[in-house]
Amino acid sequence: MRTPRAAYPLTWRVMDGLERLAAWAWPARFDRGLPYLMLLPALVLVGLLVLGLIEIGDASLRTLDTETFLMSESYTLANYHRAVAENFFAVVAGRSLMGAVIVTAITLLFAFPYAYLMVRTPSSALRKLLLVALFLPFFIGQVVRAYGWLIILGNQGMVNEALGLVGVPPVRLLYNYPAVLFGLVQYMLPFAVLMLAPALTAIPGELEAAAASLGAGWMRTFRHVVLPLARPGLVGAGLVVVTLSLTDFAIPAILGGGTQDFIANAIYDQFFRTSDQGMGATLTLLLVAVGSMLVGVVFLLFGAGTLAMSGERK
Repeated sequence: MRTPRAAYPLTWRVMDGLERLAAWAWPARFDRGLPYLMLLPALVLVGLLVLGLIEIGDASLRTLDTETFLMSESYTLANYHRAVAENFFAVVAGRSLMGAVIVTAITLLFAFPYAYLMVRTPSSALRKLLLVALFLPFFIGQVVRAYGWLIILGNQGMVNEALGLVGVPPVRLLYNYPAVLFGLVQYMLPFAVLMLAPALTAIPGELEAAAASLGAGWMRTFRHVVLPLARPGLVGAGLVVVTLSLTDFAIPAILGGGTQDFIANAIYDQFFRTSDQGMGATLTLLLVAVGSMLVGVVFLLFGAGTLAMSGERK
């Protein structure tokens, strides 16, 4: 018996129409090309990235004419020689690399117990509190957080006012290297916890219980069970933190006060203050090269498969 048209819902008729339209626009013979079509956005993004790097590479081989403030027509390696030879760029590069390594080590040291407690705690209230505390910084911009530390750590800030109550003179807590590292650790901590939490969740709690039943203390269980199994999360979190710290701009600019610049700050100065696009492009490519080498060293030491949460090694 045929269903009356009036009994056929309008939404169903709309869906049927959309289905016929999709069948007309994408015939069945095109189904084999669907995976390639889904890859198209990624290919476009990668293509734009490669095109941008080519343009930056072209600019890095041109020098700035200080009389006309135009880029030279001929290619030269003068910018690369200057970036390697001048003491300023060597200091900035060394400060950036050392800072990224220190920030990564400290961040992982704090993020691991935080993520472990958040994953293993039996209290749902504590887990929710830790989750809220973890995601709350993402609703506050990086610049806002950095200016917040200016208010807290400034010469007239809350910390120095508290020290003054006990007779301690004001201490300079800002515009130095430790202040930049402190700000970066505070900024990177949520990213590290988010990378570590899935790796710790994938570790069955029964393994720790089994180790304890065999007489292993908490430290031996942590060292021989938890830490090796959490290595993918540690490697992934370390890569994220070290690359973000190495390329950060706002924290060194605000908490460093212009005296503790990282590579990103030097690139900004070359592009927008001295208008030397060639040197800015050179520093950009050197930064990309250093970041790529760091990732390559990690993969060489731990293997690319160590990032797989399933524990398989490739």
